[in-house]
Amino acid sequence: MKLKRRYFLVGAAVALGAGMFGVVWSNDAAMARAKRLTTGKGESSFAGWLKIGADDTVTVYSPHIDFGQGSHTALAQMLADELDADWAKIRVEQAPADYAFGNAALAKVFAGQMSGHPDVVGHLPDPVFGLLARNAPIQITGGSSAVRATGQYGMRVLGASARLALLAEAADRLGVPQAELTASDSRITHAKSGKVLRYGELAEAAAERPLANEPTLKARGAYKLIGQPVDRLDIPAKVNGSARYGIDVTLPGMRVATAIAAPVRGGKLQSIDPAPALAVKGVEKIISLDDAVVVVASGYWPALKGARALAPKFSDGGNGAISSASIHTAQAQRIAEGKPDKDVHSGDLAAAFAGAGTRQLTADYRVPFLHHATMEPFAMTGHHAGGRLEVWGGTQDPVQTRNLLAKYAGLSVEDVTFHPMIMGGGFGRRFPPYTQIIEQIARVAMQVDYPVKIIWAREEDVRQGAYRPQSSARLKAALGADGKIAAWQSDYAQFADATAEAGLPYVVPATAMRHYKTISNQVDAYWRSVNASQHGFYNESFVDELAHLAGQDPYQFRRAHLPAGGRHLAVLDAVARRSGWGGALPAGTGRGIALVESFGTICAHVVEASVKPDGTPLVHKVYAVADCGMVVNPRNAEAQVQGGILMGLSTALGEAITLTGGAVDQSNFTDYPVLKLADAPVIDVHFIESDAPVGGLGEPGLPPAAPALANALFAATGRRIRALPLVGQAG
Repeated sequence: MKLKRRYFLVGAAVALGAGMFGVVWSNDAAMARAKRLTTGKGESSFAGWLKIGADDTVTVYSPHIDFGQGSHTALAQMLADELDADWAKIRVEQAPADYAFGNAALAKVFAGQMSGHPDVVGHLPDPVFGLLARNAPIQITGGSSAVRATGQYGMRVLGASARLALLAEAADRLGVPQAELTASDSRITHAKSGKVLRYGELAEAAAERPLANEPTLKARGAYKLIGQPVDRLDIPAKVNGSARYGIDVTLPGMRVATAIAAPVRGGKLQSIDPAPALAVKGVEKIISLDDAVVVVASGYWPALKGARALAPKFSDGGNGAISSASIHTAQAQRIAEGKPDKDVHSGDLAAAFAGAGTRQLTADYRVPFLHHATMEPFAMTGHHAGGRLEVWGGTQDPVQTRNLLAKYAGLSVEDVTFHPMIMGGGFGRRFPPYTQIIEQIARVAMQVDYPVKIIWAREEDVRQGAYRPQSSARLKAALGADGKIAAWQSDYAQFADATAEAGLPYVVPATAMRHYKTISNQVDAYWRSVNASQHGFYNESFVDELAHLAGQDPYQFRRAHLPAGGRHLAVLDAVARRSGWGGALPAGTGRGIALVESFGTICAHVVEASVKPDGTPLVHKVYAVADCGMVVNPRNAEAQVQGGILMGLSTALGEAITLTGGAVDQSNFTDYPVLKLADAPVIDVHFIESDAPVGGLGEPGLPPAAPALANALFAATGRRIRALPLVGQAG
């Protein structure tokens, strides 16, 4: 295979100087290790991720953690369809937290994104991506990547390759050409002779055959499981209570602990009197960490009571003067300086602004820090014995979690076992670098001789979050003589670069997306839809303002800036049709529209909303249309979009993390309100199936929600809202 220079450079960076022989050996060694970790008597392993039992049971190992998104079922559907397996005999298990289960399929997508060459997937051999996945390491659940990466480049390919191996083995056993055989429902049939062989009786020998690297995948018309609303495999256990979350772990002799960290992020523990906590019945031990105190007790309630009896003294780390207002002020000052850290632009912006005359508009937007508000607070159980550390819990990257546990415990990785658990929510909060409890459980477990479970109180969970960034933006645009956008400039200030998410789906001759890096004492982390949430709000609110400036209908104004025959236009037109755009509405009710692309999926919303007598917004109905290429499980896909919409509306309506004196003001759901069932709107979701690459669905439903709502409130009241949350601004 001849490699272009750019692909060779990407591959060289991935391989970190390893020769191809070393890469292939590492891949083979990983498969052998995966087989040892997962395969028992009467079972045969195919590349580690799939095993077939003598009884025809097919087990799929998922590198993605279950926190309610339904990806285990979707991945199983994709593999089983290509394998032609009997769905009734499909099982899904969590892949072990081990380098052998580094997710090479995900590495393919990430390498394409990070290198700026998405087509690198088809130009480098699989062992290169396997090396990256095992050494980075990559076993991530996030970025709406399960179906579009692991499913498309991993599970489907493996299913098709394993089917070919089974067919080849059957052909040899029956002494017939492989072309005369058909596979269906975990059986291979030779129609001419009527002979049938089960997968279970072929698996052991078939697993020894080399697997095809690039098997031909099924065309859409041949799918049997993909595209079907099959029941999710995880639901029964969650209904009958047998599903175990991290907080559910119990071990013989286990103690329960809770933690109190410095209220001002960056502060350190200065002093503590343990006596008041030790006086509480059931409290056994007080452990001081660098920036926190951990109370160990016979159960959670005595641990919490003991913690509340303490009065630890923490420094503020020099951050005592930071507030939400001071952060926004600093961000505005950075933008005003006009010296961006990154500037992505196209066209002659200065000339476009100069030639646009007086029809120009500048608007300032702001969004606050946002908490992930998972239902399950942090909980991890650890036990150090015989020089080994064993930990149970839920995180969004088990392999990296294991590495961090080893680091904090001062042990080798081989002396640490991490058991990944299902999670009661994640949304980015449980990525290991931001999951403080990983360090806490490692350090505490090393200081006691019994199993210990740390559970964070809800107040700790809210005040010590790793939040979506507080962000400020100044958007400036000009309209040309034709009423279209001639120039667009987005200046935004926050910690992380988001110039990609700040981009537009619209055709504009001259644009600039400029990032101004600002730092606070809080941890800016991944959050559902990452930076697409705030920039979707900025861009789609501002497009509406420009439509008003141009005297045009917001839907038609957007239409005029989208290429004819394109996916974006098809999505926009579909949501307008489904919502009855332009039709009559009750007095006081307005419609708002928004269009955002994220994670390879285009999503548009129309929101119908009004303002209640007390001045709070009321969302009546949301229409959503999405193009994610291929829909694997329509029912679960609909649920994912609905969930994104509800989370987006919740944050737009009332959620905000604010700071005073460097510390978080909020403490629980009493002052960090999330959307209640009674306030949830009717949601209509529709998918456009296209031939585009498969996109994600866990996050794209969220970004259009806030701007569509803000635009609907403008249509209803004439008030333009440029800061979130909307509470107190609508009426």
